[in-house]
Amino acid sequence: MTAVAGLKEIFTKNLRTSGIYIAFVAIIGLFTVLTDGMLLSPGNLTNIVLQYSYILILAIGMVIVIIGGHIDLSVGSVVALTGATSAIIVIKHGQPWWVGILAALAVGLVVGAWQGFWVAYIGIPAFIVTLAGMLLFRGMTLQVLDNISLSPFPAEYQKVAGGFLNGFLGGNGFDVFTLVIAAIALVGFAVSQFRTRQGRIHYKQAVEAMPLFVLRLVLVSAVVMAFAYQLSKSRGLPIVLIILGVLIMIYTIVTTKTVFGRHVYAIGGNLSAAQLSGVKVKQVNFWIFVNMGFLSAVAGVVYSSRSNGAQPSAGNMFELDAIAAAFIGGASTTGGVGRVTGAMVGALIMAVMTNGMSIMGIDQSVQQMVKGLVLLLAVAFDIFNKRRAGAGR
Repeated sequence: MTAVAGLKEIFTKNLRTSGIYIAFVAIIGLFTVLTDGMLLSPGNLTNIVLQYSYILILAIGMVIVIIGGHIDLSVGSVVALTGATSAIIVIKHGQPWWVGILAALAVGLVVGAWQGFWVAYIGIPAFIVTLAGMLLFRGMTLQVLDNISLSPFPAEYQKVAGGFLNGFLGGNGFDVFTLVIAAIALVGFAVSQFRTRQGRIHYKQAVEAMPLFVLRLVLVSAVVMAFAYQLSKSRGLPIVLIILGVLIMIYTIVTTKTVFGRHVYAIGGNLSAAQLSGVKVKQVNFWIFVNMGFLSAVAGVVYSSRSNGAQPSAGNMFELDAIAAAFIGGASTTGGVGRVTGAMVGALIMAVMTNGMSIMGIDQSVQQMVKGLVLLLAVAFDIFNKRRAGAGR
């Protein structure tokens, strides 16, 4: 495929995906100008990572749920319940910080199994099951906390969402260790992309032209290194960013390289065809929700660490942010379409807009309206693309 044909492929057949990245760059540029550069300052970029990491974690699980043709309205309540569980064990009963984390993850898995059972084996629509879960787990949070807040966590627990790795390799005005980790991650990304490209060539599939492939790697590397440099000028590499990076890598592999991932796409794309093909639909749906429960627990630990305590109102509206991130990032309302990386971009769009408007001093009510309009336009764009594709057949 020539470079010209590759560009045409990106901006026509892959309009839904490429449009998200173009919009992301445009939004960053707009708010950088409107905030006089404060948006991309080292301290503010670090704050964006710390403040929105739990939404990014939830978006990973939510996009898998949506790809499978479901929805989960309970994740905010699960975040509150798992954070409350950890607080009771660590703060109230004085157990080690890591015991609280393990207990929170266990509760998340149990919650996921509970909801997966009703969806997969009883056949109740996920919308109803998770709506019930939203109420049930919020009520359980109130009971666990006895309707009061608990704080503070020990310093080790606070480092999960507020700690940094820096100073290992020195640096004058910036942290060399942060840059080295970013460079190592980029080398791994480049090797993975090259192997994927070679695999497609081996199976005689169409691939982008080599100049376009190299250009894409160069652009990604430039953006990542610029981001890492800004972090290195602030407080170094956030621990929560490492957690997030590991999760993105794992779930990208799970959704694109494993049987489970292919089955999730098959179920969301065409349930009847998946059943006729021998896909164990009930088992896959069950594990989709177990996984969502687990990631909700991870987000619960990160959020409680960030807030240094557990509150009955924790996680309020988180499910809407996660759903919005998945849809803005390219997931389809009918299932079968979406990517983990797309959900991350969708979540970052929401984060940049919220952060930028906060810097500008825009009222919270206006921020909510803007985010609602962005979600509406993203879904409308998805519907437009489907009608356009249908008309082109």
